[in-house]
Amino acid sequence: MERLDDLEAFLAIGEKGSQTAAARHLRRSLQSINRSLAALEQSVGVELVRRTTRRSYLTEAGRAFYDRVKPALAEIHDARLEAADARSEPTGLLRIAAPVLFAPAYVVPAITAFMQHYPGIEIQLKVSDRMVDLLEEGLDLAVRIRDMADSSLKARRLGDLRAVVFGSPGYFAKYGRPEHPDDLTQHQCVLRHAEGSSETWTFRIGGRRKAVRVHGRFGSDSAAATHAAVASGLGIGLTPLWQIRSLVDEGAVEVVLEDFEDSKIPIYAVWPSGKIPLAKTRLFVDELAARLKRERL
Repeated sequence: MERLDDLEAFLAIGEKGSQTAAARHLRRSLQSINRSLAALEQSVGVELVRRTTRRSYLTEAGRAFYDRVKPALAEIHDARLEAADARSEPTGLLRIAAPVLFAPAYVVPAITAFMQHYPGIEIQLKVSDRMVDLLEEGLDLAVRIRDMADSSLKARRLGDLRAVVFGSPGYFAKYGRPEHPDDLTQHQCVLRHAEGSSETWTFRIGGRRKAVRVHGRFGSDSAAATHAAVASGLGIGLTPLWQIRSLVDEGAVEVVLEDFEDSKIPIYAVWPSGKIPLAKTRLFVDELAARLKRERL
């Protein structure tokens, strides 16, 4: 079995272009680098590096070997860091992103408890409803409320959200309560104009999904504004239940069409797939997941 030192020497040669540069980068002697390369080539049975008087370059077999070995060695390196990290109390900066309304309601309470438990932790919270690029923005973790379609991320499912149709008692007294999703075509609906939204609401009828096109005279890109509009009697709305839980509890709005609700919306914690999350990231995700299990979402 190849030694890690030999593999590291090979990768350094491929990246730096010569044994001398690899030795300088790894702070090893040139003789040590040459011995590692010779031992590796003897072990795999092919020439991996071709040398000239000025530089070294990977052979075709060497390039293929490099592409397979580099991510594996990175995983081993991260695993070592993870094991060392697990031995001590988590410290340092944790950068998190979360949606605008969800962050103060659920993420910040989890952050508060987490920071009280681990005084060596610092947290920066980026609040945004857009799909932030974790690597580009230097984030360790993001909370996303949607189906996962991005294979470049690793994810842990934290829970699920109900999306409900709701209206005010005053509106229902004046215009009647819809008994079936198709009835919505005869009602004023309050529309949310935001990324990914539409004037088509989806329901589950007889075990099948059905899209119903709705219309209305009022719309907004603000969830808070649409909730207020529904509560004031402007029409019927569709939103995640957690966003209007207080309005429901107060009796300001009522949920309808519960028998036709579409599948629940998943909540995920996501992080870059090329990196093993450190202990502080895993522990925070555990904290958030445990809190969400206790919530009426």
